[in-house]
Amino acid sequence: MALQPLTVDELAKKILNNEEVFLLDIRKEEDYEGWAVEGRNVRSLNIPFKTLESDPGDVKEKLPNDQPVYVVCARGISSQKAVEILKEAGLEEVTYLEGGMTAWSEHLEPVKIGDLTGGGELYQFLRLGKGCLSYMIIANGEAAVVDANRMTDHYKQFAKKHNISIKHVLDTHLHADHISGGKELADQEGATYWFPKQDDVGVEFSYSGLEDGTEISVGDVKVAAFYSPGHTIGSTSFIVDQKYLLTGDILFVQSIGRPDLAGKAEDWVEDLRQTLYSRYKDLSQDLIVLPAHFGKMEEVNEEGTVQGKLQELYKQNDRLQVEDESEFRHLVTDNLPPQPNSHEEIRKTNMGKKQPDADERREMEVGPNRCAV
Repeated sequence: MALQPLTVDELAKKILNNEEVFLLDIRKEEDYEGWAVEGRNVRSLNIPFKTLESDPGDVKEKLPNDQPVYVVCARGISSQKAVEILKEAGLEEVTYLEGGMTAWSEHLEPVKIGDLTGGGELYQFLRLGKGCLSYMIIANGEAAVVDANRMTDHYKQFAKKHNISIKHVLDTHLHADHISGGKELADQEGATYWFPKQDDVGVEFSYSGLEDGTEISVGDVKVAAFYSPGHTIGSTSFIVDQKYLLTGDILFVQSIGRPDLAGKAEDWVEDLRQTLYSRYKDLSQDLIVLPAHFGKMEEVNEEGTVQGKLQELYKQNDRLQVEDESEFRHLVTDNLPPQPNSHEEIRKTNMGKKQPDADERREMEVGPNRCAV
């Protein structure tokens, strides 16, 4: 029986379940090198479509014959042609990834983090194709969504499935690597949209302002805003149920946030240091850090989540062990990775200054997040 096309939902579950997956990526080499499907047990081979088309027999010899081969392209179109070519060359166990890298970039996989007060729950939504993490806090039939991606239907469908109402939507900062769905989701659901007041550099929408100490109730669960500048001047963390610390793009499991996406690295690097080396250290070290991004699949643990206890990160994350201020400054500002694709256009979109259509939004987000240093 012929293999059916592989959906991004199926691929996500295979990766999080640590199943072996073999991918034949037929995009151009530079596209593959910059951004590809990753996973602990994912093997991939990049052979551009034109090469496959010119000598399918040679390509077939490079592919495994003891497991399915999933062909990946940009949008799931040329991969279908590639499957036919490989079948004609004699490869039987071959199919394609529906929607290609575009669909992979937009898939969100919800994974339960833990229980909260009064029977509440906390879920992490992994955007595996982009390295973005968002959250849903649930308690007493209510929900709050933190750092929503633009694919708002994922959150609405999840809420409907769990018979809960989204009452609050929060953004930790003005994002520059991906288009926020926060304001849109809040408007769609009639929820309160919370945004850091100090990141208002001319945003063209209304919001409820977040300040240090702002407290939001989700049923019986309390969410406390904790001012933590450094990635942006308004970056705000959230302490959930006195147990979890949602750090936005300030602190990741293996790295820290970059301070330059608004062009102010020299101005904000000291804020970043103060947050990481002072403000966070004043918090309970038993808090579990839940970041807004991850850079490598190895940051996804065996349970399929990205998290780490604050005290353990201070021992294991080498970016948190640079005592000399000058050394820290140079470490951060001298080693900045390439900026995310279209980051200025994304910032303007998240400020409400630009209104790109759906295709433009997809194109703006192509590639990895590049939020860490």
